[in-house]
Amino acid sequence: MTADTRQVIMDAARAMVQARGYNGLSFRDLAKQVGVKSASVHYHFPTKGDLGAALARRYADEAIEIFDGFLEVSQDVGACMRMYTDVFRSALSNDNRMCLCGIMAAEHDDLPDEVRAEVGRFTDVNIRWLVKLLSRGKKGATGTIEQRALAIFAAVEGAQLVARGRGDIAIYDEAIEAYRAAGLLP
Repeated sequence: MTADTRQVIMDAARAMVQARGYNGLSFRDLAKQVGVKSASVHYHFPTKGDLGAALARRYADEAIEIFDGFLEVSQDVGACMRMYTDVFRSALSNDNRMCLCGIMAAEHDDLPDEVRAEVGRFTDVNIRWLVKLLSRGKKGATGTIEQRALAIFAAVEGAQLVARGRGDIAIYDEAIEAYRAAGLLP
């Protein structure tokens, strides 16, 4: 393998964590899947915490790029929100996987500090973006918008978790529509 080995390892590790969680991440299984020796994984990521933090950091960075792209594509708050919820839906449609940081957040007590920090950053990225979206054309109390942004993020992550637990993406779709009907989602 070449210099791309690090990225290949990260891609395989991402899929593994989204399917099994952080505790299911094994350097031995990862090396076997990628076709390298375990020492090669350790060369790029000396510890599981280093790999977990790198995964969560990349995931949050990708989210920023994707979400900001929604704001460039459309001025319509509802359309941007649909694109946002579709991102979480796409993980489910990919072999019933979870949001990488959502599944790691569920394992909070087992995460090294560096991974916890990056998972927390992902939450912050989502809330900041949702505040930006919900603030479009509105004057008002930022605190109220931040509370709604947190509620939306928690609701979307929760809908994804329940749908995954049932192995039924339709549950996610039903929950998202229920949030829209209740006025939580624009």
